[in-house]
Amino acid sequence: MSWEETDRGFASRSKLPSALKNESEDNYEPPNLSDLHRLLWTKAESGHVDQVWPNLYLGDAWTARDKATLQRLKITHILNSAHGKFNINTGANDYKDMLIHYYGIEAFDSPDFNLSVFFYSAAKFIRAGLNTPGGRVFVHCAMGMSRSATLIFAFLMICEKMTLVEAITAVSPHRNTSPNAGFLGQLQELDRSLMQERKQ
Repeated sequence: MSWEETDRGFASRSKLPSALKNESEDNYEPPNLSDLHRLLWTKAESGHVDQVWPNLYLGDAWTARDKATLQRLKITHILNSAHGKFNINTGANDYKDMLIHYYGIEAFDSPDFNLSVFFYSAAKFIRAGLNTPGGRVFVHCAMGMSRSATLIFAFLMICEKMTLVEAITAVSPHRNTSPNAGFLGQLQELDRSLMQERKQ
């Protein structure tokens, strides 16, 4: 199935539940955690890897180690948000025979871990990959549900100028995600700060 065929859900992403809309940007507040959780888990089934935005793939450690799948998907850039010997210990050398650009973030899936310090560098890497002719970006962690999903939401908010709700609504038809409560809180803070910037 082509991306154009699977892209129909994006056209209606502005039709959000009325309870999640804010009448005035002056008083904008991101939805609370319970409302966000209801938006996250909407797809019946997720694979090892799913295309969640044009040429942007979200997946797990299995896919990161499966070169045949990476070649089939024509991946040109990999962002490993679980980099390091205590996580998914892949690196640029693992892909040197595939001419893949690699960026590793040593993050832990803990509500206390500050992933927000990587939001802008991750978004910059993803944007650069998507702007490359023929570029296809694969973002992963262990399960492809928390760390990597959080960074994709941040990318959509920073580079595509989406709100947090719009970012979740864009991704959720294509893959189930479940950022931990700490990461959701950090995305809420990003949502607030971006809204303030756009009002200035």
